[in-house]
Amino acid sequence: MSGVRARKPGWLVILGIVLLAFLMAAAWGTREGARKMAFFRVRAVEVKGARYMSPHEIVARLRVDTLASLWDDTEPLRRRLMDHPQITSVAISRRMPGTLIVTVVENLPVALVATAKGLVPFDALGRELPIDPTRQALDLPVVASNDPVLLKLVGAVRSTEPRLFGRLEEVRRSGRHEIVLSLAVSRAENGASGGEGSPQKPRVLRVRALAGLSVVRLADIFPVESDLARRNARVVELDLRYRDQVIARLQ
Repeated sequence: MSGVRARKPGWLVILGIVLLAFLMAAAWGTREGARKMAFFRVRAVEVKGARYMSPHEIVARLRVDTLASLWDDTEPLRRRLMDHPQITSVAISRRMPGTLIVTVVENLPVALVATAKGLVPFDALGRELPIDPTRQALDLPVVASNDPVLLKLVGAVRSTEPRLFGRLEEVRRSGRHEIVLSLAVSRAENGASGGEGSPQKPRVLRVRALAGLSVVRLADIFPVESDLARRNARVVELDLRYRDQVIARLQ
């Protein structure tokens, strides 16, 4: 009995392998047959996830042949899109009988950098992006130069502190190891100390810090701002250069 039991698993494994091979061959044959059918030709391409790139640009870059089948290998199409500097990832799926669904994740701009060509959008890794700021509404902070430290910081703020990113107007170096961030002040706070009916110019809050500070450290300004607002204090600068302290300079 022990010899019979020892042989059973081996036969089951062999049978499973043969069955799997048969199913794979059948599926391959079915797919190859479907590729030759006009019913499965690609009639439409649906683009998802595009934000700054136009769907028309993405479809043009795919260069889908008019006789292409829905069952053709999509890897060449994916590579054509991945060559674009503005695209981070691409996923291509199918919807019967003839639609390719292309889902892209764009490499988002984090700042406008002052260059000889004017203000140019850059990503968090210091790469220039092919986005025309005159045609796209880019509400982005301005960085004085293509500085990888500053762009990395702005990118981290965008991804983890969108409330702060929405207020960020400019980032620049004030020295080799120091930076200055300019933040827009909220309308309520901006008008708190002005006379009734008198127009108020938008105020900017300067934040001084050491280069390389974390977003967590930068967020220390929130409770300080709230406390100063309760006291009706008009703050013009917050200084984060000193460890575990936020120094406020009032007007």
